Amino acid sequence: MYKIVSNQYTITLIVLFTSFILSFSASAQLSLSGQLRTRGELRDGYGTLEPTLNKNAAFISQRTRLTFHYNSSKLIFHTSLQDVRLWGQDASTISSTDGNKLELHEAWAEIILSNKKDTAFKHSPFDYFGIKVGRQELVYDDERLLGNSDWIQQGRRHDAIVLKMVENGWKVDLGAAFNQNSDAINYNGTYYTPANVPATIKDNNGNLANTPAGFIPLVNSAGLSAKNGSPVFANSPGTNALTQNYKALEYLHVEKQFETTKISALFLTDQFGKYKLDSVKNVSGTDIGYIYGQHFNQSGVNTRYTTGLLINPVFGSNNEWGLNGEFYYQGGRDRNGLALSAYTSTISLLYNFHNLNLTGGWDYLSGNNSFSTSTTNHRFDPLYGTPHKFWGYMDYFYAVSGSPTGGLSNPFIKVKYTTTNKRFFVQLDNHYFLLANNQKDLSGAPVSKYLGTEFDLTTDYKLNKVTSVDLGLSYMSATSSMQYAKNITPGTAKLSPFWAYLQINIKPEFLNK
Repeated sequence: MYKIVSNQYTITLIVLFTSFILSFSASAQLSLSGQLRTRGELRDGYGTLEPTLNKNAAFISQRTRLTFHYNSSKLIFHTSLQDVRLWGQDASTISSTDGNKLELHEAWAEIILSNKKDTAFKHSPFDYFGIKVGRQELVYDDERLLGNSDWIQQGRRHDAIVLKMVENGWKVDLGAAFNQNSDAINYNGTYYTPANVPATIKDNNGNLANTPAGFIPLVNSAGLSAKNGSPVFANSPGTNALTQNYKALEYLHVEKQFETTKISALFLTDQFGKYKLDSVKNVSGTDIGYIYGQHFNQSGVNTRYTTGLLINPVFGSNNEWGLNGEFYYQGGRDRNGLALSAYTSTISLLYNFHNLNLTGGWDYLSGNNSFSTSTTNHRFDPLYGTPHKFWGYMDYFYAVSGSPTGGLSNPFIKVKYTTTNKRFFVQLDNHYFLLANNQKDLSGAPVSKYLGTEFDLTTDYKLNKVTSVDLGLSYMSATSSMQYAKNITPGTAKLSPFWAYLQINIKPEFLNK
């Protein structure tokens, strides 16, 4: 009964809130926009290779957003309500046990303390200075390390505070975040479980049990809590995964435009709670089982730092050429406490010729050598970026399925054609995937570094000012080495995965005059 009342209360608030906003539609400082993004997908190996006997999967997902934005001389206020679901996930008659699925994607305010362009300020020591606080997207540069990952329906956001300054063309952002699981009175310390773990788990005997507090369970291929063999996390806690979070984060981003050349620098540290491998007894009738996992009840944190530069010059008689170069180093300790020394580099050249856009480049992300006895982790983690943009639309690397142990070397080429009226474009991308470092096969011999070749064909057509239709087709020709990179038993997976999607994106502006 409570959940039904809660849903009705939420809907009432939204209606009243919307009515209030519409009453101010004459103000240019207010905007109210929406998004309905519906995407149907056909999957036969999306994200990872599919077992030989598996059949294709198909589904339709939907994101619904309502975004309110207010802008004045002293304050910017932004709120985005979001609902994400699969078609058919709820019964046509919703039960009260289904709960409330509305979530807050963004809710932030930016307090403006200095702005020389606004006469409302009598004295402004800086060209611009503001404090942005609340739930917000962190999007910088090309989104390689910090992005909103907008392709996934949920997107990505952070609970953070950011100091923003602009002075003489320099843009400086200093941000920080601190996460906690509970605000209960007498909560023991600030231990933090960095994953959305399932409420229930099976012990090693198959008995259902509540997940112990502060645990990320380990399970085997049968879904049972596992101590030995090849256990995996019930919710993979890779830092670019959907089910993971850091304990704390701090960063400094500096950017400057020198005529047609942009240069930016990033220094970021993120901390992860320490854990110990532990077990909890589970008594089910006369049966006694155990739940194994990582127990986050240890003092201290593992601190990782990432720093590097981006340079992006544009040149040519009509600025038709563009060069992008980036290098980032990662050190400190990884989330498991291992010493870390990793890096990534990228270089690409872009050429615009009338309606045609050509891009060629090479990404390199360091990895571990299976033949090395070093205890230092050399696998680079691209933080909280938008991996869907860079390493193939099938998301085999650094997205939902994590990063390969051996790292990644990725030469690529992209061709894009856009019509003169900008209403339609078609793009074809090609990725040539290789391991960055040597890996062993089951016999201990080195596997081939060549993982496979991916082709991505995407199109977009704007039906009108608020509606666009997207179509995507992806195919990969994988090698047996891809099975090792994805921790799949050799000979058990299809090596010719494909993926297709059709998406309708509707983004109205409700306060347009």
